[in-house]
This record gives sequence, C-alpha cells and structure tokens, in this order.
Amino acid sequence: MRYNDCPKEYLFEDDRPFPSCHASTLVVLPNGEVLAAYFAGTKEKDSDCAIWSSRRSSGGVWAPPVKLADEEGIAHWNPVLFRGRAGTLLLFYKVGHEITDWHTRIIRSVDNGRTWTPSAELVAGDVGGRGPVKNKPIVLSSGAMLAPASLEAAVPWNGFTELWNVFADISYDNGFTWKRSHVPLDHEAVAQKHDKPVKATGVIQPTLWESDGGRVHMLMRSTAGRIYRSDSNDYGETWCEAYPTELPNNNSGIDLVKMDSGLLALVYNPVSSTAGQRTPLVIRLSSDNGLTWDNEFVLEHEPGGYAYPAMVSDGSDLYVTYTWKRERIAFRKITVIA
Repeated sequence: MRYNDCPKEYLFEDDRPFPSCHASTLVVLPNGEVLAAYFAGTKEKDSDCAIWSSRRSSGGVWAPPVKLADEEGIAHWNPVLFRGRAGTLLLFYKVGHEITDWHTRIIRSVDNGRTWTPSAELVAGDVGGRGPVKNKPIVLSSGAMLAPASLEAAVPWNGFTELWNVFADISYDNGFTWKRSHVPLDHEAVAQKHDKPVKATGVIQPTLWESDGGRVHMLMRSTAGRIYRSDSNDYGETWCEAYPTELPNNNSGIDLVKMDSGLLALVYNPVSSTAGQRTPLVIRLSSDNGLTWDNEFVLEHEPGGYAYPAMVSDGSDLYVTYTWKRERIAFRKITVIA
C-alpha cells in the first residue's frame, strides 16, 4: 500500500477575518468542489466565535471565508457537515458559553451549500448536546442515520469536575428526530490510567463505521492515553462496554472513514500522554476491521499544534482538514494506491 499526496493547502492565509479557528469538517460535492466549515473568532469560547465556511473549486482554488451561523453574544462550536439522502446538506453545530451547557443547532441546504435554512434546535430542550459532536454521521445498511455523540457533564466524581460519556444518536427520518443509545464505560478503570492531572475523566468525540449488516463500531478520544473502542451487533441500538485499544491518544480529536475498498483510514495524533502535545498528526490504515493499523502517512511532524482532523473519502481518495496552530485550517487530498 502506498500514498499519492497532493501538496498541503490552507483554506485561507493571514488575511483571514478572524484571529483563531478550530474544529473543521468537510464534504466532497458531486461537482468536485469541497465544502469545509469550522468555528472561528477571537479564541475558543469567546462570544464572537461563529461558524464559517470555505469552498474549494474543482480546480483547487479556495474562495474567501463566508460566515454561515452566528447568534450575538454566544459562542459557537464544532460544526459537522454531512450530505444526506437526496443530496441535502446538513450542518450541525453547538452553541453555549460552556461545553457542559451546549445545545445543538441544525441548518440545511439543497443547493450544495449556497443557501441555508434558518437555524433550528436539533432536539427541543437539549442541554449538553445531541447529534454529532465532532465527527460525521454515517448511513447504515438499514437506512438509518447514526451520529457519533458525547457529553461532557459537570458531575463531580472522585476529585474530577466532569464526567465524559459517549452515546450514539439514531435518526430514522434524515435527522429530524433522534433516539439516544448509551455506550457503557468503566470510569474507574479510565481514571487509573491517567498520567497527568486532568479535570475530567472518560471518553468523548467518537467516530463510526459499519463493517457489515448491523455490526457497527466506534473509536473514541479518551483521557486514558489510548483510543477506546465499542461495538454493536444491532445497528447501534446497544453497545458493549468501551475498551482500550493499542492506539495511543493524547486526549485529542480523531476521525475515521471506511473507504469503498473496505479499508479503514484513521487520522490522529499518535501520542500516549494524557495531555501530550498535538504533534505529529498521521493517517494509518486497517484491512482487518480495526484490529491492526499500518501504512503510516505523516501529515505534520514539526513542533506545533495539529489537531481535530476531519476526513472523508471518495473512491480511493482521502480528503482531510485539520487545525493548524489554531491560526489556519489545513487541507490535504491523498490517494491510497493498493
């Protein structure tokens, strides 16, 4: 297995209309364009943080950033783009002064992101966040949409100020209504693996794939120095207790995509410390349903913060965006050659 890499691109340069940006997401459109979104403002959590987007033409040129969602006086976070049935684009995002108080908004587009509906609550009365929290949903072989979700709850426990838990949100009507399915976790076992003091313990921000009919899997960011995993045999209705893999994780975001060939591609920071630096950033492949990973491709290796990757695939091509030092969003297109 080898890779054919296009040069790294930035969605915007130093003339950006905001000082800081983070948490990108992307979709590849039928006309060959790429649409990305991210939150940006003075800095994370500030009330001027809004949801912005950038569009890459089929010729490889990025247009200037465009603001997609903004409510005065409240921070916006973690957009997630997804192309649903009949080509409708869905954009989920969080709003809230603190992560523990998040609630989720959704907007839709039927013209490849040129225009959008007014924002609406994803789930009425939601506190903490519903629907996808960082990574894209998937459409199961049953036709249901499964969204990777998590909560960072302000629940004091054994000296920690927050408990983190993962769940899956299931929609049978293309994202209009949702049903939550919990992923069990032994918090005591996770807490014992911490190598540095942290305020929270648990797992968040899962990424999903279906191996075959009804068998669904997730990998999760954790506070335990390892990526965690859970599996379901009933289309995500129930899950086994989350368990650690051999993959290192520095409590930073990950993403995964199942390619048309059946290969799994995982993008992450292979750093095992509970709070280690977010570099390097790499892609690895699995041909055995995530049991082993190899064929490493290094996206970034210099000192700095390279994190919160998002990845989608089209045929043998991988499309990746990620945070570059909180100043820019970087983009790579990589072809996997068997």
